[in-house]
Formats: sequence, structure tokens, C-alpha cells
Amino acid sequence: MEQKISLTDISYLAGLFDGEGCVQYKQRIETKKKHKGPGTRKTKVWRISLEMSMTDRAVMEWVFNLVKCGTLKLNIKNKSPSAKPHYKDQWRWRCSHRDAYGVAKLMWPYAIVKLHKLEQIIDHYEPEHEAPNVVSLESYRNE
Repeated sequence: MEQKISLTDISYLAGLFDGEGCVQYKQRIETKKKHKGPGTRKTKVWRISLEMSMTDRAVMEWVFNLVKCGTLKLNIKNKSPSAKPHYKDQWRWRCSHRDAYGVAKLMWPYAIVKLHKLEQIIDHYEPEHEAPNVVSLESYRNE
């Protein structure tokens, strides 16, 4: 059984994300090698993701456990001799595509700084005029 997230936690997450988060919503052309036939081909791909980084492990684990999606990884600071001694290791949470859509919908009512970018992700997955034969995944799961 899924646990309901409190409005306090959602609003705190949105504020934290407004300050420390990053939204990526863009379409670009990539060169792909994996296909039948010789050579490469160019395809348009969407890059949709939410990411947040900080050095406080407890806060990042709280975010990861709250949204229950994406990945949480430790980004080790550069160990080269030219690295700044005051640099700290970073914890990085990241989710993409449909997971990003779910988290964007969660934070949308409380976001201020990242509101426009979160709306772009929501609009991408909730177009105004869907094709008539498309079955909603959410309604299919609930049946």
C-alpha cells in the first residue's frame, strides 16, 4: 500500500528543488549507430529529467525515499592534484521521463522558480487533445 505524502513534505520538496534542482526538457538530434544497415542515422530524442545535487546525504536520502523513484548516487570529488581541497563529495538524485512527470505534478502547485519548466514536462505528457484510440495507462492500471 502506497503511503500518502503530506502537503508539508511536498511543499518543502518543491522549495528545495527550486533552490537546488535542475529541470531538463529539450529535444535534440542524436547520431545513432544501432540500426540495420550501414552507417549512422540521426534521430530526434527528448531529454526529460529532474536532478538535484547537494553534499548533505540525509536530505538527499529523504528526497529519494519521499518520491520513491529515480536514482541516488554519490559523486566523488575530483581526486586530481589540482582539485580544490575544500570541494566535498556530492549526492545526486535524478529521475527521467515518466518518473520526472510524476514528480513534476507533485511539486507543480508549490514551485515558483522552476514552475515553467515543470509545466513543460506536464504538458508534454498531458497534451490537450489526445488521440481517440489512446488508452490511459493510469486508468488501465486501476481496472
